[in-house]
Amino acid sequence: MAKIELLKKRREMLKKQICNNLDLLVGSVCKSPAMKYHNLTTKVNGKTVSKYVREGHVPKVRKMIHRYHKVYSLILKISKINWELLKLES
Repeated sequence: MAKIELLKKRREMLKKQICNNLDLLVGSVCKSPAMKYHNLTTKVNGKTVSKYVREGHVPKVRKMIHRYHKVYSLILKISKINWELLKLES
C-alpha cells in the first residue's frame, strides 16, 4: 500500500475516534479551600467564566474534560497527517 493510502487510512481512523469522543466539555473543574462546591472554569470571549457543578456530576464533568483533551490531541495528529499528504501530493 502506498504511503498516501496509509496516511489517508490513518486519517479516517482518527476521524472516527474524534466522532466517538464528542461528548466533551472545555475547561477545568476546581474547588478552592474557601469554596464548598465545584466550578467548571473556562474562557468565553477572553473572559474567565465559572459555572456551578453539582457534586454528583463532578466525575462525569472531569471525564468530559478529558475527552476534550483527547479530541484536541487527535486533531493535532490529523493536522500532521494532512501536512504530510500535502507534501506528497505536490
